[in-house]
This record gives sequence, C-alpha cells and structure tokens, in this order.
Amino acid sequence: MRFRHSNPLKLLSTGLLLCLLTTDATATLPLTPAPTIQATGAILLDYHSGQVLAEQQADLQHYPASLVKIMMSYVVGQALKTGTIQLSDQVVVSQEASDRIKFADSSKMFLKLGQRVPVADLQKGIIIQSGNDACVAMAEHIAGSESALVTLMNHYAQALQLANTRFINVHGLDHPDQYTTARDMARLASALIRELPEEYQHYQQKTFTYNGITQANRNTLLWDSSLQTDGVKTGGTSQAGFNLVASATDGDRRLIAVVLGAPTAAARAAEGKKWLQWGFRFFERRTIVAAGDVVTKGRVWFGVQPEVPLGVVEPLSLTLPRGRSQAVTTHYQLDGVLKAPLRQHQIVGLVRFELAGKLLAERPLQVLEPVARGSWLTRCRDTLTLRWHDKP
Repeated sequence: MRFRHSNPLKLLSTGLLLCLLTTDATATLPLTPAPTIQATGAILLDYHSGQVLAEQQADLQHYPASLVKIMMSYVVGQALKTGTIQLSDQVVVSQEASDRIKFADSSKMFLKLGQRVPVADLQKGIIIQSGNDACVAMAEHIAGSESALVTLMNHYAQALQLANTRFINVHGLDHPDQYTTARDMARLASALIRELPEEYQHYQQKTFTYNGITQANRNTLLWDSSLQTDGVKTGGTSQAGFNLVASATDGDRRLIAVVLGAPTAAARAAEGKKWLQWGFRFFERRTIVAAGDVVTKGRVWFGVQPEVPLGVVEPLSLTLPRGRSQAVTTHYQLDGVLKAPLRQHQIVGLVRFELAGKLLAERPLQVLEPVARGSWLTRCRDTLTLRWHDKP
C-alpha cells in the first residue's frame, strides 16, 4: 500500500472528516462482474464495511409486501430492549387483529378473537410465520393502534435514513403509498442485525408451531447447505412480485442481498443465492490500516518538536476483490499548516483510500502524539520563517 501526499484542503471542515465510508458500487472493481439477476431492484451489501458490492436499480421504489415486517420486528426489538414491553406480556386479540376477511388468502398466525397470546409467540409469528394478524395484535399492544405503530415505524425509517421508504400498514398488504427500495431494505436489515441481535436470532428458525399449526419459514435459503444463511425475510403480493432480503455469513464476513420483484418464489431465492455466492467467492475482507498506524509525519511550527506522526485512530477493514489489497493506495491531505499546541487525536486533515483511482473510504487524519508549544525563541524563529515563506 502506497502513501501519497496531496495539496492542503483549505476549506475542508472537521465535520466532513467524520464521513467514514463511501458506497460506490464501482469502487471495488471486481475481477468478475456481478451476474445479472431477474429482479426489479437488487443490491448486495457488505455488512461490516457498508460497501455496496453490486446493485441493480437499487433506488427504484417498489412495493415491499411482507418485508414491512422487518421494520415491524425492528420496532418490537426496540420496545423489548427499552422495557416498553416484555416477552411474557399477554396480548388479547382484538377484532381488528382477527379480521378473517381482511387477511383472507394472506399469511397469518391464525389468531382467534379474544385469545390471549404471549408477546414471545407473537414475535415468532411475525418473523417466522409472517403473520399479518400477529402484526396488528403486536401493534395494538405496543402503540395502542396500528396507525400509531405505523407512525413509529416511519420515525425509525427517518432515523435510519431510509430516504425512499414509507410505511402505511404494519403487515405489508399492497397500498399505493407504501414503498421501499433495495438499498433501504439492506440498510434496515443491517440495523436490525447490528442493534438487536436477540431479535435477529429468531430469523434463522425454520418452523414455528402455534395453535397446533406448524408453519415453515418462507426463506428457503435457510435450508440451503451451500450457504450459511441466518435470515432475513421474504415477501410477495400480486403487485410486488416476490421479494427477498437474505443474509449469510462466511467466517467473519457477512453479506446482505436484497431482491425485489422476482417473477417467482423460486427465482427470488435463486437470484439472492447467486449474488451471495458471487460476493463470497470474488471478494475478501482485509485490514487496510490498524489503529495508530502512521500515515506520514507533519512539520510542526511553534512546537517543542519539529514534526509529529499523523495517522488514523480507528482501524479500517475493507472488502476488496481477492488479491487486490496491495493495490490500494493512500492519499493524505492537510487542512493547513500544523501549529502547536497539538492535541493527541486532533483532526488535521483527511486520508483517502483508493483502488485504481476509485475512492473506497475516507478517514480523519489525526495527530498521534501531542505536541506542546515551544520556547519563546522557537516561536519567534518560526514566525519569521513563516512570514518569509508567505511573501510573494
């Protein structure tokens, strides 16, 4: 890996330096292009780095169908995490939740009016059985009504920066004003996995039995021995087609594939598998810089020492095409002249990591050792030197 110096960025703000990673799909330059898949929209995301490895109309708005339940589950997980609800809570099934006409010919948990159901069972009914009735019952328990829970879902969507997603109901039946994108669903799945591991563990469960009725998880990739799939969710309606958010691991790696609008249930699984296998086969995760790595040494003015090591405080790992890690180049840019005193970890510039001229990531360039102000004589000398250099 090579270091290169660029001219100082006079207008670079400290706030902008905190931007950690780009998601340009072309930046990783795979040796073998991603296969084209049958879908209205799709994306392949590296969970740990946030890099987009492949995308296909990833920002096209689409009916989410039962992928809505991923956000419903996210809300449930947050409510459990904060203690708003408990797994042992008994939920009384309302008329709205047991509406047989509304939920006819759709996925359900087969709840009965007046039945008392533990939150723990509703949780599994939502995740594994994709129960529309379970979603309404849970919404009423958490927020008092389905509409109130939808408001909460949209609040979380905004907080997670799901810019092209809007929820109208909690179950996913088609509505003209309810939409999402492949990119937003990948971000939501990432947040669920990262923030709510106890909630996410249920997504790998293959079957769930309630009221004597056993239903299988519709994510058929859970049964595929060629992948270590542990989630996430399927969805399908007449207008949405067949949707899938799938996540699989390989060692310390995790990829998330989203397929929207596949022609059949078999196709959504096959296309999701195709991209997951491609991602694991042609990419690898590499540590590019470790915490405290020195990028360069900077000239210090008015200090007790003439130079200071500059580098990164946080480690950086990237997902790269296999065998290309040595081709990553590092470029640093300074905000301006380094003047003592300098604090340890003070941000003084920007480090850019590139592969074949394409930006992979950015990190703040930081002071690795503090530098105190120098003597009166040193400060006078440096003042005169700087004035001389600034002369036209």
